[in-house]
Amino acid sequence: MKIVIKVGTSTLAHTTGRLNIRRTQDLCRVLSDLKNAGHEVILVSSGAIGMGVGKLGLTEKPTDIPTKQAAAAIGQCELMYTYDRLFTEYNHTVAQILLTGADFVAEDRHENFNNTMSRLLQLGVLPIINENDTIATEEIKVGDNDTLSALVAVSVQADLLVILSDVNGLYDTDPHKNANAKLIERVHGIPTWLDNLAGDAGSALGTGGMRTKLNAAKICVDKQVDMVIANGENPELLYDIVNGKENGYTRFFAR
Repeated sequence: MKIVIKVGTSTLAHTTGRLNIRRTQDLCRVLSDLKNAGHEVILVSSGAIGMGVGKLGLTEKPTDIPTKQAAAAIGQCELMYTYDRLFTEYNHTVAQILLTGADFVAEDRHENFNNTMSRLLQLGVLPIINENDTIATEEIKVGDNDTLSALVAVSVQADLLVILSDVNGLYDTDPHKNANAKLIERVHGIPTWLDNLAGDAGSALGTGGMRTKLNAAKICVDKQVDMVIANGENPELLYDIVNGKENGYTRFFAR
């Protein structure tokens, strides 16, 4: 199975912006085990700006473009150093790929991306993808890694996209505001009522929210790729997701 896993800033980092060491270690261990089982794994990882914010000692995510890009440049080094070190412990080689929206729009650049991804997977490498926040501008950026992960999943013809977040999945109402909100575990296709459940961005360090995740689901389902929204608090949930065992997450069925 070819699996794209997107992990958000809220999963990787504490609210301080500093790395959540235990959770990141658990994530790398589970992904390594999935690769050992024969699956092709692609990781789309947020966290560069958040980790840059933490390393710079800033109290909140910057709002101006130059500081955002500076934080991304600093944080991306920290992020890849961490992944390289952790995956090496399990004898897996990682590769870094930084993308912008133009890499999906321009035919030659998109073809180059697909060729590179195909060869990396043939070589048994675990590609780690992020948006190139250091150079991305409004004109060329994708804007959020939920959408980026969906574009990647469609491009590489993945079997499944898993978006790990700070919520268990899609609820009938906002679970942060309503303690009686009910988790929707199965969604077939993209029903018209989905748009009514979209909210705003979640954590202060992240850029996503349910709206971007539902947009990702639309992109995937339209191209026959299943998608899951699950809580990244316990990375071992990925075993159940890959095995198709329903266990407290939302799955969008494309087929």
